[in-house]
Amino acid sequence: METISSIAKRLNVTNGRIYQIIKEIPADKQPNKDAKGKYNFTKESVEAIESYYNSLSSPKTDNESDLVKQLRADLEDAKAEIKAKNNQIDKFQQLLDQQQQLNLSTNRQNEKLLDTNTHSQDDRPLQNDHTDVSEPTEGNYKGEETKTPKKGLFSWLRR
Repeated sequence: METISSIAKRLNVTNGRIYQIIKEIPADKQPNKDAKGKYNFTKESVEAIESYYNSLSSPKTDNESDLVKQLRADLEDAKAEIKAKNNQIDKFQQLLDQQQQLNLSTNRQNEKLLDTNTHSQDDRPLQNDHTDVSEPTEGNYKGEETKTPKKGLFSWLRR
């Protein structure tokens, strides 16, 4: 004798799904209930439940397999796109490193040129250059001026 649970296990569904299927199959193939409300399954009612379930699950399986194929294709596309973006990031990182090295080299060359130009002009500080002067105010004047000579365009880097 079949039970709801045994049919559900065989079809790999829940007991509740079997109850739903019983309501959907034609009345002449539905199982009878005994006095306690339990279903008495005949061979015909079990076959009706299985055939109804198989008719529902077959198209769903095809749709699910199409969906799985589409999702896998989308996943492969996303992986390829991520790989391309990672390659772009690596290329930009290399370009950025090259640019930083070039800037550093250029800054060093400019400092050398400015240092040689400044020292070659009489080796004395510039008189009228007030760019690096800490101007005294009434509150912080201590009786002495602190004027530092301008050493070049990138002198602020050496402080």
